[in-house]
Amino acid sequence: MVSQHGKYYVCQAKNANDLKAAQKLRAEAFGSGDPDRLDRDAFDEICAHFLVCDAHTDQLVCCFRILPLCDGSEISSSYSAQFYELKALEAYPGKMVEVGRFCVRPGCSDPDILRLAWGAMTSYVDENNIELLFGCSSFSGTETEDYLDAFAMLKARHLAPTRWLPRIKAPDVFRFAARLRRRPDARKAMLRMPPLLRTYLLMGGWVSDHAVVDRKMNTLHVFTGLEIGAIPPARKKLLRAVVASA
Repeated sequence: MVSQHGKYYVCQAKNANDLKAAQKLRAEAFGSGDPDRLDRDAFDEICAHFLVCDAHTDQLVCCFRILPLCDGSEISSSYSAQFYELKALEAYPGKMVEVGRFCVRPGCSDPDILRLAWGAMTSYVDENNIELLFGCSSFSGTETEDYLDAFAMLKARHLAPTRWLPRIKAPDVFRFAARLRRRPDARKAMLRMPPLLRTYLLMGGWVSDHAVVDRKMNTLHVFTGLEIGAIPPARKKLLRAVVASA
C-alpha cells in the first residue's frame, strides 16, 4: 500500500532492492563502517520496513523498521534487549512494536517527512491494535557533555514509570538520572533533543534512566516507550489527519 502526502509518499519495502536502499540510507545517516556501505543486521529479516520517498524523483528520504510482538513476553527477542534489561516490560499485557533504525537522509529537513512517517506508524498502530511503541532513541556522537541539558530535562520530566523502568545491561552507560543535579535550560534541552525523541516526548513518551554509549554506531541512546493510550487526543487527531489526507 502506498500513501502520498504533499511532496512525499510512504510504502512498505517489497523486495530485496527496497531493503538494500534502506540499508544504504541507514549507512549514510549513521556513518556505518561497513565496507560496502550497507547498515544491516539479523533483525532486518524479521522486520517490516517503511520507506518515505520524494514523489517527483523517487529518492528515498527516510526509513524505519517495525518488529511486531504479541506482548511483553516476547520483548527479549527485540533489538533493544541487547542493550537494556527489560524484565519489567515482560509483564506488559498488550500488543507492541519496536521501531528501529529510524533515519532521515542528511540534508533533508522538511518537517513533512517526519509527519508522513508518523502518519504511517499511526496507521499501522490503528490497524493492528498496538498498545505500546518502543525503541532506542539516538543522540549523535558519544560525548555526554554535548547533551547535559537534554539529559537533565529527561530526568526532570520524562523518566519511565517505575513499573516499566529498564535496568542497566550494557557495559558502557551514562547514568544521567543518578549523576545530574543541574536544572535544565529548557531551550537548550529541546535544541539538543533528537527530532524523533522530541516527537515521542510530545506524545507522552518516556525514557530509561540511563543512556547507552554505543561506540559501534557512534551514538548515545536511551530506551524510549510510548503507550498509545497516553497520547493526548489532540495529538492523535493530528496524526490521523495525515493518514486521512494521504
